Amino acid sequence: MHKTLACLALGLVLALGGTVATAKTPNDTLVMAKDMSDIITLDPAEVFEFTGGELIANIYDRVMMFEPEDLTKLVGGVAESYTVSDDGKTITLKVRAGQTFHSGNPVTAEDVAFSLRRVIKLNKTPSFIFTQFGWSADNVDSLVKATDAMTVSLTINAEFSPGLVLNSLQAGVGSVVDKKTVMANEKDGDLGYEWLKNHSAGSGAFSLKTWNANELVTLEANPNYRHGAPGVKRVIIRHVPEPSAQRLLVEKGDVDIARNLQPDQIKGLAGNNDVVIGKYPKAGLTYVATNDAHEILGKPKVRLAMRYLIDYEGMVNSFLAGEYKIHQAVWPSGLWGSYDETPFSLDVGKAKALLAEAGYPDGFKIQIDTLTEAPFSEIAQSIQQSLAKAGIESQITLSEGKTLWPKYRARKHEIIVARWSPDYIDPHSNTDSFAHNPDNRLEAKLTGKLAWRTSWFDPEINALTEAAAKELDLGKRKQMYAELQQKVQMVSPFSIMFQRSEQAVLRKNVKGYVSGSNFDLVFYRNITK
Repeated sequence: MHKTLACLALGLVLALGGTVATAKTPNDTLVMAKDMSDIITLDPAEVFEFTGGELIANIYDRVMMFEPEDLTKLVGGVAESYTVSDDGKTITLKVRAGQTFHSGNPVTAEDVAFSLRRVIKLNKTPSFIFTQFGWSADNVDSLVKATDAMTVSLTINAEFSPGLVLNSLQAGVGSVVDKKTVMANEKDGDLGYEWLKNHSAGSGAFSLKTWNANELVTLEANPNYRHGAPGVKRVIIRHVPEPSAQRLLVEKGDVDIARNLQPDQIKGLAGNNDVVIGKYPKAGLTYVATNDAHEILGKPKVRLAMRYLIDYEGMVNSFLAGEYKIHQAVWPSGLWGSYDETPFSLDVGKAKALLAEAGYPDGFKIQIDTLTEAPFSEIAQSIQQSLAKAGIESQITLSEGKTLWPKYRARKHEIIVARWSPDYIDPHSNTDSFAHNPDNRLEAKLTGKLAWRTSWFDPEINALTEAAAKELDLGKRKQMYAELQQKVQMVSPFSIMFQRSEQAVLRKNVKGYVSGSNFDLVFYRNITK
């Protein structure tokens, strides 16, 4: 770490204790305060968490991308153009000329093909985004290949709309890594996996300089980025889990942006002329999931009763005010294909009647898992109080993401209060996760699918999800997603509750911060001070 960065990091740490007044942040450095407890890895073939997804979006360019200048338009990233065969089974990508990785190596078609094949061969949680196209470790070398130095051929070995395939290439697993650098750090045939967890090998606007877990991430600007050098030379992200500490830091000017302030803290800054409060509508959903393998929670009437034991309005009108709105379907409002009906509200009487019909008139005992960070503990407490009104006694366990998400992926939860954001902007991204579970066996390990994590298997829902993904007529496809979401809303283990708008507090001299609808559409390269 450079001396300047070390001094700045020390000053920020001391500021948390309130013992030392620190200098203002350097003009060429952006400093953010953020809860980063969810980071598990920074390998784009494995990242499936919010903070990690945001970071790799600034380190790697993807095959297809949304650019900060126009977040409504999917464009080529590493790929400059593409063509689709008449039968829709082959997509040919032309790699943009003149791109280089942070190492100085040129970006080639082989890097693109290697990156996509690597996702399949490592078979980490987000690999399902590509395996659904019929790609496997056994066949991916023949289906994803460089046909010359700047051309990549993708053969789709399943029935999918080509548009959906292109949309998936802007997911985190569509990040293009530097094959030469990664393979130079390979150990025991791991395709550079252990090394890339905490290093980078991208061509994006920034490179990874430092990641100290639960402390600090430092990114360094790429002066040779294809869109030009970023507006700041470095980005420092401090792990500051307490929103109150974040507020103090941004008020004093010790950080430029605070990312996790709660609505009451935001309200308290309304008259501060040194900061600007930005509000950014997001596709992120907050939901409750029950484990369908549980003896009690797997009963359909118990699942339905859960919908009526959530005080949606009470929460959005109090501690969630200004940041969350009620949304009860699996695809977010404001995006093509959304379903915006909200049929559920707190109704203890209806819930008790359903529980009695299920054989539990006196309730039962249950465990609730959720994140330590706000507002999840508050949401869990509100649900706990509502459950108690129906005779359901519950205990809450709070965990950091690096502990909670592996537990959830191992199907060891009973009730979980969690969050989700699409992997790419297409309704299939969420319906495939919330609704599609083709193999419910434990050994299938379909950990990227929430339906699998909850042990929920519904052949009719599976078939409808698959049919919608294949449909080429957009009008019919949209109608199919409305039908699918309505069914999932009524019969699944998921009680979708809220859709979020991010509220970030920026020092008034910070310009160019872009935070799009998805968790990984947060861009640093246009920021200036």
